[in-house]
Amino acid sequence: MTTLADFPALLSRVRAGDQHAATQLHHRFAPLVRRTVAGRMMDSRLRRAFDAEDVCQEVMARFFRRAAEYTLATEDDAERLLTTMARRKLSDRIDAERAECRDNRRAAGEADYADVVSTAPSAVRVVIARDLWTAMRSRLSPEDRELADWRATGAEWDEIAQHVGGTAEALRKRLARAADRIAEELGLDS
Repeated sequence: MTTLADFPALLSRVRAGDQHAATQLHHRFAPLVRRTVAGRMMDSRLRRAFDAEDVCQEVMARFFRRAAEYTLATEDDAERLLTTMARRKLSDRIDAERAECRDNRRAAGEADYADVVSTAPSAVRVVIARDLWTAMRSRLSPEDRELADWRATGAEWDEIAQHVGGTAEALRKRLARAADRIAEELGLDS
């Protein structure tokens, strides 16, 4: 493993914005960060989601952005700091993957069929819903049928109350009770 000749001076140049010094530090420490991450990425599902280079770039970018904040006297100090940062960043990435409950195989499969799968209700569901509506409507009293018809047109309860009379809440409850009664008569769960 190569060592940097006067590490504190090199770090000072990085803090001052010297690109050549930053390149030297990157070439020296990036392989260490990649090895640290790659050695802990045993799960093939993680390797499909991201790789050691992704984490390495994030760690090195953070290191250079915050170089002025670190108190590093030797290369060993920098190695310890960067390996710790790499382990923590990898842990954060793994936690994020698990929190989002990603299954890359499923996500790829869904993308492949996204244009084929319809979100519209099936013909069977449409027929069942229409038949159920007809059966329920026929069992309603004429007053409740009027409420149901208004709601079927998309009218809000306040609007219905203005036309029919009464309060919006009372009319809503009346129709809900009638629907519950009919659902029970028809043997429906809910």
